[in-house]
Order: sequence, then structure tokens, then C-alpha cells
Amino acid sequence: MNKEWSEQNKRMQSLIRKADTFEEGRDVLFALRDDLMYTLFSLKTELKREDFDSMPFINADGYHSKNIAYSIWHVFRIEDIVAHTLINGDEEILFSGNYQSRINSPLITTGNELVKEQISDFTKQLDLDELYTYITEVEKSTKEILSGLTYSDLKSGITDERREKLQALGVVSTDENAVWLIDYWCKKDVRGLIQMPFSRHWIMHIEACQRIKSKLAK
Repeated sequence: MNKEWSEQNKRMQSLIRKADTFEEGRDVLFALRDDLMYTLFSLKTELKREDFDSMPFINADGYHSKNIAYSIWHVFRIEDIVAHTLINGDEEILFSGNYQSRINSPLITTGNELVKEQISDFTKQLDLDELYTYITEVEKSTKEILSGLTYSDLKSGITDERREKLQALGVVSTDENAVWLIDYWCKKDVRGLIQMPFSRHWIMHIEACQRIKSKLAK
């Protein structure tokens, strides 16, 4: 893991555990996410469109076996779902902004159910500019939600009502590679969701994107 990002993440996790350092920890989280967003936008500047669909490690184990466009969609669909449906109890940005149509995505799910060539077949259909507009709006909305949280809110769990809403929306596939996410998220409190997927999940996928980029440059 990128040493600087790892240290920021560890510091954030430590700070949000205490009421008197919670706000400082949230600021560290925002700074980390700003750094990671900068990296994602650098990819858009530096790479060709077809590079986003390339899968040079298709047979490997790990996030780098996917492709860059998939990783971007996956990270921010998960964030959109968790931030809005589970934490805030409002409408996901994908729906409120009509982004499925704008991005030209055949899916509303996280994409966990896709394997190997299914991933590149999916991402080749995506409008990359609209995808980047979507992730910008998701990141902004998550920051607003997190900015409104108090330290006591971190101990809040996910209600049965919101779990049922999540299942009804169909945004998590019933495929065995995806359906586990529902239990995984709903067993966490808000602090646990901040730690994963709002920080560590970003780091792991963006590092995988950088690994793919490096391979393509050779």
C-alpha cells in the first residue's frame, strides 16, 4: 500500500475513535480523499480511452485483475449506495442524476458479479466523461453527509428498513460474488463504513489502477 496514503488512513482511523479528535480525523479523511481523487483525474489526463478497458492482469488474483474503468465505477457505486441508501436514507446520485443513462451503463449494481472478459465488455460501453462527472458528484455528496455527522453518529448501525430498501433497489446483484456485500455493510456501524468503503476501499482500487497504468506503459 502507498506509504503516504496508508499513514493518512491509519491516522484518520485513530483520530475518529475519540470525541475530542473526531473533527481532526474527518479532516484527515477529506485530505486523503482529495489526494486519491487527484490521482484518478490524473489517469484521465494521462491515458487513452482504450487504456481504461485494458486488463493486462486478467488471470491474476487481486484488484489489479480488473480494469481502470471498472474500478472507478465499482468504488463510486459502492460509495453512492452506502452513503445515500444506508447512511443518509435518501436517493442515490445514480438515480437522482439520471447517470445510468448518461454513462450508458447496462448495470446499476456494484459490478462484483462480473468476471474476466465480462468486465471489459461492460466498461467499453461507458461514457468516460459522464462517469467522471458522476464520481465527482458522489464524492461531493459524501463529503456533505460526512460533514454533517457528529461523533455520536459514528455508533449508529444500519436499520432493518434501510437494509430492506437496499435489497429492493436491486443495486447489489444476487450473484454469490456480490450478495455478501449486504451483510458486510449492514453489520457495520457508521464508523466502520467510513473505514471501509470510504477510505481503504478507495486506496486498494486506486493502487490497482496505478499498477495497471504502469504495466501499460511498458
